[in-house]
Amino acid sequence: MPREAPYLAVADVLRARILAGEWEIGERLPSRARLAEEYRVGRNVMQRAMDRLIIDGLLEGRAGSGTYVRVPRERLRLVRSRHRERRPALLPLLRREGGGRADAWDSHSQVRVPAPEEIAQRLDISPGDLCVNTHYEFLADGHPVQLSESWEPMAITDGTPIVLPEMGPLAGKGVVERMRSIGVVIDTVVEIPRPARATQAQANLLGISVGDLVLQIERTIYDTNGCPVETADMVIPDVRREEVYEFGVDRP
Repeated sequence: MPREAPYLAVADVLRARILAGEWEIGERLPSRARLAEEYRVGRNVMQRAMDRLIIDGLLEGRAGSGTYVRVPRERLRLVRSRHRERRPALLPLLRREGGGRADAWDSHSQVRVPAPEEIAQRLDISPGDLCVNTHYEFLADGHPVQLSESWEPMAITDGTPIVLPEMGPLAGKGVVERMRSIGVVIDTVVEIPRPARATQAQANLLGISVGDLVLQIERTIYDTNGCPVETADMVIPDVRREEVYEFGVDRP
């Protein structure tokens, strides 16, 4: 049997001490140097052990202050489904473990924004082609739980009532309904989830720490001709969500 990595063994011991209540919620732990000396391991081993517990949501690091036992945060279940009740396409159904839901969001759109190269590739347009760029902040009880940045080619929506996702007669109705109103029928949604670490800007908006684990979802929506009509990048804090995908089954 392979021997367990030293930092994982140290993390397990620290986890047991935390769960046993040796340090109270919100209490600062001894310094990494002091704990490394106590366990007779190198500081890099202790650093990795505490980083492991930060990822697991038991600890949180505060710049210039130290490492603290994290206050437990309520996790939300994010159900992504085409079979649930109608809602804006960008907005997942957020369910608390004890019930209830969150369905509020703030947004800010800019028109005639040149598409960066990566976005242009995803939308099958040329770099610099004009788009509508919208930033979303999804809220639960007034607290941010998800960020999203959306891009729509203006070649599709320019001059129509739906050019701005959150204004006009179909404000907030979502990509599927908005596009259908101008004769564009959505056929496929492709999502690519990836683990990542929160940047400074993301941490500031989400109320988490820089480097906290987040889930990034790259989503692109296609019409019946296979043409991309919207692409978005969503960021969800790992400590606050449980991602659930619901799929229908094709019947013969």
